[in-house]
Parts: sequence; structure tokens; C-alpha cells
Amino acid sequence: MWVTAFGVLGAIIGSFLATTAIRWSQGRSVKYGRSSCDGCSRTLRSSELVPLLSWLVARGRCRTCGAGIDPLHSLIEAGCALVGMAAALVAPPAIALAGAAFGWLLLLLAVMDARDFWLPDPLVAALAVVAAAGAWVAPPAWQERLIGGAGGFAMLWLIGAGYRRWRGREGLGGGDPKLFGAIGLALGWRMLPAVLLVAGLVGLGWVAFQRVRGRAVAADDALPLGTLLAIAAYPAWLLMIGMAA
Repeated sequence: MWVTAFGVLGAIIGSFLATTAIRWSQGRSVKYGRSSCDGCSRTLRSSELVPLLSWLVARGRCRTCGAGIDPLHSLIEAGCALVGMAAALVAPPAIALAGAAFGWLLLLLAVMDARDFWLPDPLVAALAVVAAAGAWVAPPAWQERLIGGAGGFAMLWLIGAGYRRWRGREGLGGGDPKLFGAIGLALGWRMLPAVLLVAGLVGLGWVAFQRVRGRAVAADDALPLGTLLAIAAYPAWLLMIGMAA
């Protein structure tokens, strides 16, 4: 029952987060304005806004003009549903809710960084607040979280500063150290090396995949480090909570 409930809740929250990801990057208000078709601007009815189900019934297209609905909506809704269900599978409700909130924000940040190389400070701050609040219900202890938060930020900030001094150009975005610090607040300092290692391996795997596809990869090609960190961080949380249980 709890797994299903968290999956439904995740899909509902994912609907809002998908709208946030699309509108914010376009400079549109997230708080105001009803959902409408991007093709004909028709205001959507409530029956057309049911997470996942409405997209499937409409076959991914507007019923009026036939314009395609951005698949990001259904992908984020499905991703948030899976995040919620995974949290409910490894933890009791209170801890699962804290972990799911952490995962939902990570998913939103991962998508925004992958699409626009952008980690908005308000979202990273919200992630840090959720991560710190998790200390009330779940491990690790707050001392490990504080060390993880400070150490995560300092680690990437120093790497970025060293690269800038050595190569004379930016190698890391300004949001990456903040995101890693927020992840450290959630996981504690012990998990950070593993998260960074997995993020690096995922990045190398992506580069290798591009090479196999025949795409040339240059030394100055950018990868969204925030996305890679987010991909590594949530499974690390699931593993940590599962081992603690």
C-alpha cells in the first residue's frame, strides 16, 4: 500500500516539477498561468492533466491541434513515481518521505542541468534544507552531515579553482560545488567519495557511448556534472538506508 501511495504521490509531484523545469528555463512563471497546449495555446482541462494517464490516453498529442506534448512531462512524472516507490521499498513512511523529497529535487536538478547546464540556487538551497531536515528521522548523524556538506562543497570548489588556475578557463559550473555540498548534507561525508566515483564512471560511460555512435568528442566538450552527481546520489541514499535497516 505504501509503495503504491508513494508512487502516486511521486507522479503528482512530478507533474508540477516537469512544469517547473520547462517554464523556468524559458523565463516563464511557475506559480501563475494555467497549463496550456504549446501548439494552440488552448487551456487544458483537469481531465487532461492526470499524471501519466492523460499523456497515454492522448498518445502524447494535443486533442485539438495534434501538436506533440513535450515528453519531458511524462518522463519526469514516471521518474518521480519510481523515486517515491523506491524510497517506500527500503524505508518506513517518515524516512521514505524525506528520501523521496531528496530524490524528487535531485531529479529536477538533473534534468535542468542536462538541458540547460543550469543548477538554480533556490532549488539547490531547497535540496540542502530537505537534506538537513532528514537528520531528524534518518541516518547519518548530524555531525557527519555537516562535515559532508562542508567537505562536499570545498572539494569541488578547490577542484574548480585549481582547474581555472591551471588551464585559464572555467572547468566547473558555480552550482556544482553547492549541489555536492547539499548531497553531503544528505549522505554524510563517508558516502561522498563513492558518489563522486560513480558520477565519474557514468560520465565516462556516456563519452564512450558517444564514441561508439561515431560522434567526435573534443577535450573541451562539457558534461553536466550536476546531472551525473544526482544520478549517483539517490542510489547511494537508497543503499545507505537499506544497509542501516
